[in-house]
Amino acid sequence: MNLVDLVQTLTSPHPLDRYLELVRPTLTMREMRAEITHVRRTAPGSVTLTLRPSRQWKGHAAGQYVRIGVVIDGVRHARCYSPVNPEGGRDRSLQLTVKAHPGGVVSQFLYRDAAAGMVVDLEPADGVFRLPESRPERVLLISGGSGITPVLSMLRTLADESYLGEVVFLHYAKSPELVPHRAELDAIARRHGNFRIELRHTSRSDDVANRVDTDASRAELVPARDSGHFDYDELERVAPWFATAQTYVCGPRSLMSAVRAIYQAERLDDRLHTEAFGPSVASIDAADVHGTVSFTASGRSTRNNGANLLEQAESAGLTPEYGCRMGICLSCTAIRRTGGTRNVRTGETDSDPDQPIQLCVSAPVGDVEIDI
Repeated sequence: MNLVDLVQTLTSPHPLDRYLELVRPTLTMREMRAEITHVRRTAPGSVTLTLRPSRQWKGHAAGQYVRIGVVIDGVRHARCYSPVNPEGGRDRSLQLTVKAHPGGVVSQFLYRDAAAGMVVDLEPADGVFRLPESRPERVLLISGGSGITPVLSMLRTLADESYLGEVVFLHYAKSPELVPHRAELDAIARRHGNFRIELRHTSRSDDVANRVDTDASRAELVPARDSGHFDYDELERVAPWFATAQTYVCGPRSLMSAVRAIYQAERLDDRLHTEAFGPSVASIDAADVHGTVSFTASGRSTRNNGANLLEQAESAGLTPEYGCRMGICLSCTAIRRTGGTRNVRTGETDSDPDQPIQLCVSAPVGDVEIDI
């Protein structure tokens, strides 16, 4: 038994970190936390937080996500966000840009109430959506809406490394005002002649797209043929060399599907890397929507309505722990005792008894018993 384990035993029933946080919230031995040091609200509907993680923080790779936890009205909530700062920063800070989604409990709370001095729980960076250690010769970054965050980290990392290859960053937003970190994007384009920043706005009244590139010191409007929607012609215009590049995409499902369809048709699947900020959902078979969902630990049950098990548990008045609600963070894992479930992302079904499943991406197929 090491010293920390010994002290943990002596402080039972509470873990050592419960006592250390009374001295300072970020003073912990095992649990990682972060203090918010700066808050900026520079784009409508979004907030950028700079955090100072505790000593356990090991950094992130550009494109990865972190899971943070906040307490709201006495209830702990966890969500996954992608850092926007470049990897390998010397000051060990962490920067998150959070879009306040309608009905988003955590995002609305952070947008409204985040302030310097607030402490949040933090977990190590994770995820396979990341730049390779050996940088490719050409990089195409495509994002839409709040999907900008992981690819912005990639762009900033390449800029900090004085990357010599060719880079195009194509981002879709409803309007120019909704593009976070716009001034920094302009600065990167001006400083790096091999970087081109292409911004497309999908709801402009004059039906034009805004384009910023390394040849312009200010924004330049281009003709209405750049309608702000992705297609093969747009891909050819911004990156005619895309077949020889590595492409990283994060954004709404419609954008992801459009990019994926082109790369599949061109047989370039191995050059496309994607990260969705919402789960892709397989079609629901009406034949599966029947039976009863029983939550054995609480003694409650509900008729199967076809929704995922997390939503059905909440409708039954239960409050299972959850985090990302998209099958990443594993917070909502529970044991399926009997019955079958369908993975809503892949459509695959499974009925082995006493198996752990993720409630947020599992829907019941007929009668099912879940241990919550």
